[in-house]
Amino acid sequence: MLEVRGEGAVSGLTSVWGSLLELGEALTPDELEMPTACPGWTVKDQFSHVIGTELLLQGVGAPAPPRTYGPHVRNDLGALNERFVAARRAIPGQSVVAELAELVAHREAQLRRLEAEAAFAVGDGPVGIVPYVDYVSARTVDAFVHEQDVREAVGQPGGRGGLAERATLDRMEASMPFVLARRVEAPAGTTVRVEVTGPLGRVVQLRVVEGADGARRAVSSAVIEGAPTATIRLDEVTFVRRACGRVSAGSARARVQVAGEAGLAAAFLEGMVVVA
Repeated sequence: MLEVRGEGAVSGLTSVWGSLLELGEALTPDELEMPTACPGWTVKDQFSHVIGTELLLQGVGAPAPPRTYGPHVRNDLGALNERFVAARRAIPGQSVVAELAELVAHREAQLRRLEAEAAFAVGDGPVGIVPYVDYVSARTVDAFVHEQDVREAVGQPGGRGGLAERATLDRMEASMPFVLARRVEAPAGTTVRVEVTGPLGRVVQLRVVEGADGARRAVSSAVIEGAPTATIRLDEVTFVRRACGRVSAGSARARVQVAGEAGLAAAFLEGMVVVA
């Protein structure tokens, strides 16, 4: 697995911010109001969400809640995110993009001032008690996924192939053992080979083992003896978009090649959503 750490973590985040802003500043008012793959969110709402997350991380309180929440809000975190989005619904899209540009300039300066000791110091953050650099990596993944939401909605592909996409693929890859053992509940001895194609592609080999206590878990395996129980071959975009719940299992299946047990492959694709 590739890792984006140290200066790479900060560079990945600032690069995706820059790419998102360059795109946003060129969008028309109509494009900023187009729907995206996130239920209930327009292109402008995606920018509002990125703003809201960064404000929260700086200790800024959330705006008052809307009078009602849409059906796409299903939990407390979703409700918190929606408060920042709803507060900007009446604001013109380009003003929201400009707000993000100002905020990003401030946040970039903060991140660039971090010394190595601070970057690797352990603290409590939105992804738990982790080194600060891992929190930055998590922010990179979130920003990259939302940038791709925007690009897909307006039909302007780009922003790929760099540190941000690497960080995203790494995080999705690290979640695949959980999918096989907990979501699919595959029996011990089951092996799955996930072939992710593309410039940043990788081969993820998984094996389910049983511990002394009888509990099953899946581990990444450098070698699978014999033919895998199932092999799933898909491109980078499909891998990330399915893992983020942006495409259905049925839609993903049309872009996937499968060998071995088709039922196991289908169950794996069904359970692949690890980021909502």
